[in-house]
Amino acid sequence: MGVSNKNAQDNIQPKGNKKPLQVLHISKKDSQKKSKEIHDERTNSQEDIKKENIAVNPQIIKDNSVKEIEESNEKTKDFDIPQQDLNRPLNFSKQNTDFQLERKVDEFDFDESAFLEALNANEPIGATGETISGKVIAIESDGLYVDIGGKAPGYMPKKECGLGVITNFKEKFSMGLEMEVLVIKEQNADGMVTVSARALILRQSWEKVSSSAKNGELINVLINGFNRGGLTCDVDGLRGFIPRSQLEDGQDYQSFVGKTLKVAFLEVNPESRKLVLSEKKASLVSKLTSLELGQLIEGEVLAVKPYGFFIDLGGASGLLHQSSLTNGSIRSLREVFREGEIIKALISEIDLEKGRIGLNTALLENSAGELIIDKQKVMQEAAERALKTKALFDKKEQNK
Repeated sequence: MGVSNKNAQDNIQPKGNKKPLQVLHISKKDSQKKSKEIHDERTNSQEDIKKENIAVNPQIIKDNSVKEIEESNEKTKDFDIPQQDLNRPLNFSKQNTDFQLERKVDEFDFDESAFLEALNANEPIGATGETISGKVIAIESDGLYVDIGGKAPGYMPKKECGLGVITNFKEKFSMGLEMEVLVIKEQNADGMVTVSARALILRQSWEKVSSSAKNGELINVLINGFNRGGLTCDVDGLRGFIPRSQLEDGQDYQSFVGKTLKVAFLEVNPESRKLVLSEKKASLVSKLTSLELGQLIEGEVLAVKPYGFFIDLGGASGLLHQSSLTNGSIRSLREVFREGEIIKALISEIDLEKGRIGLNTALLENSAGELIIDKQKVMQEAAERALKTKALFDKKEQNK
């Protein structure tokens, strides 16, 4: 039997690290105290953060422009339309009485004539090719300025002030001198145009020679040079050319330099600046001026062409076209006239510009085809029959 020991339970040691109840109670209080301190610290830190954020965020300051916009919005609240009124027409009579409808265009005073005058006043002056009268207002070494009535004066380079070389520039053009100029370049960015007196002179010269050529006028020119093709001369500032083939004697043509010749216009072309003259044509025109429409002439048949006959009129030739030959029908021109035959005909056309003479024998017939049937009778009675046709040509001359 074993021996029992009453104190055995007291001598038994508890297992693990278990503390007494008192000790555990105290530790729990300490733990709660620490937890509360941590909570208080967190709360304080959050409040500090909020204060810092408040300090960091800038205050919004309203400037004057923002205040004006807000005040304007307040004023426009009177014109706000309630939502329930959007579905029905607006009645402005019930709105603010200070509100006024926009005025129509017709209600404004509108003067159409004044408007057109304003447009004309602002219209640019000086289109290319326009002739304008002006007054010299400034003279420079390289040109001069001309008041042409525009926003800015016109500028004329020295080389455009006249024909040839101008030696006494400032003496020829004085302040206040009135002159006509031609616009050769339209306005630049400053509103200034380029004008020319030289271009105007040349234009007028071309107009003059064109009119002279059309009228078949003859002119005297001074020969100032020569080249392999012919002679050169000056015609109102224009360079004229006389081919060797258009000279009465073109063998020793260089000897004509310095001499004066009477010439006619052979070709006048302002666009290509081509001015061709002829001494031979001048001789022809001189003879043509002595002729009259309806005049009866006598000449020799020089050549027979498919379209008619060329008749020698003593230094000039006339064309008897087949349409003016007879009023009858012919099979061949040679059955009427032959080369070398002497015939009589009426002058029906005189073209001084082209140096051409038109002839007619059909007017000498008393019946259609009479010239073919009895040519000799028509030629013998030509003078008497020409008197009867004179009235026709007089009437034609009056209708020109």
